[in-house]
Amino acid sequence: MTQIDFYTHVANKLQVACKLAAKAHAQGLRVAVLCPDAASAQSLDRMLWTSPPLAFVPHCFASHPLAARTPVVIDHENAAPAHDEVLLNLRAQWPPVFSRFQRLLEIVSEDEDDRAAARERYKFYHERGYQIRTHNLA
Repeated sequence: MTQIDFYTHVANKLQVACKLAAKAHAQGLRVAVLCPDAASAQSLDRMLWTSPPLAFVPHCFASHPLAARTPVVIDHENAAPAHDEVLLNLRAQWPPVFSRFQRLLEIVSEDEDDRAAARERYKFYHERGYQIRTHNLA
């Protein structure tokens, strides 16, 4: 069953996404990042080139020919994931393919609309019997 982690009270979702992707990569895990739109995907791409400062996190967009072999794949177009290890969701809705992944990471900002959407996702997962861990990053 998919292990689900919610990271809450986050000031900058993309910064936390970079840190979590880098941590997963350091552990030898592959990460698919679901972004809500092209602008946030581009921002995350730029941030991953410099974060963490003393390391490089190999990444590309889901549409890139090397996506199947790249450790971190950024998607905003609903491409079919090339692996089933870690799914990092930055969208307001729950990802339909989440249950095929070993881990699902949800990042929740301090914005009230984002928190309300996260509560709905939490409820959705909980009602289906998933155990959920929360991490308060305040």
